[in-house]
Amino acid sequence: MKNIFITGISGLLGTNLVNLLLEQGYKVTGLIRNPDSFSGTRNENLTLLKGGLFDDYSAIFSDTDIVVHIAAETKQNILRYEEYYKTNFDATRHLYETAVKSGVKKFIFVSTANTSGFTDSDGLGHEGKPMKFPFTESFYALSKKAAEDYLLQQNNATETVIICPTFMLGAFDTKPSSGRIILMGLHKKLIFYPPGGKNFVYVKDVAQTIINAITHAKNGEKYIACNENISYKDFFQKLNKINDQNPLMIKVPGFLLQTAGLFGDLLRKLKIKTDLCTPNMRSLYIENYYSNHKSTTELNVQYQPVETAIKEASDYFKNDFRKH
Repeated sequence: MKNIFITGISGLLGTNLVNLLLEQGYKVTGLIRNPDSFSGTRNENLTLLKGGLFDDYSAIFSDTDIVVHIAAETKQNILRYEEYYKTNFDATRHLYETAVKSGVKKFIFVSTANTSGFTDSDGLGHEGKPMKFPFTESFYALSKKAAEDYLLQQNNATETVIICPTFMLGAFDTKPSSGRIILMGLHKKLIFYPPGGKNFVYVKDVAQTIINAITHAKNGEKYIACNENISYKDFFQKLNKINDQNPLMIKVPGFLLQTAGLFGDLLRKLKIKTDLCTPNMRSLYIENYYSNHKSTTELNVQYQPVETAIKEASDYFKNDFRKH
């Protein structure tokens, strides 16, 4: 039985990963700031460890086979790159160095697909494409890319693998995080949608990608965990069909998103926190599409339809969300 140490277990991906690992017989130690906030499965193979990312885990790592580092600063309204860098780079380096010193076999870092280039005239985005605007101006994506570059430069006995999910949907999105897009359309009479599109993936499939990476991934490799490339309009139409609703759909013009981004840039210069900024708004009217060829062929991942993810997320928000 492999011993797995996971950070970020209270989030959407972390909770689903813990659930699958326990279901498949792994022994899990989950790092969490508040153990009461964990909403997933609990049994004798799960240890909830209260702590922070910069604590010393040498003793625990000495009995750990795999470290999966999910925890990250993902909020989009932070004004300074240094705040992202501290959590997304410094903490990653600290945990990795501890893992190496403690003899951990494999370090799996969860990043974001946006550290690779999305679709262009040469086809869908993939692991080999360089990062592109607007994500080259996203503090979050840049801090994740810095951590990736650091890890891929290392040459130690501890193997390193990077998993880069696209936009995840499913149950146990307690914040909510990416599930906010479900709440934007669920039970609404009006749905405003942007002109672009993105890649959507079922969170359980990303969790299974990580599990498959334990045994199948090659050292020093990066894998994009993604599935269906669809426009925002098509996404909300699927949401409407699944939830038997028929709202009025209104497309938001790109120039309005541009204007909102410029307004957000001004607010940020005035030290006012806001999600609005040019990179964030620009991401809503591009085709942020990716290929899952590498993860399906090398990690044997079988992705489920996006409708599965939408239905599970919808049911969660309708029935279980307020219980957590």
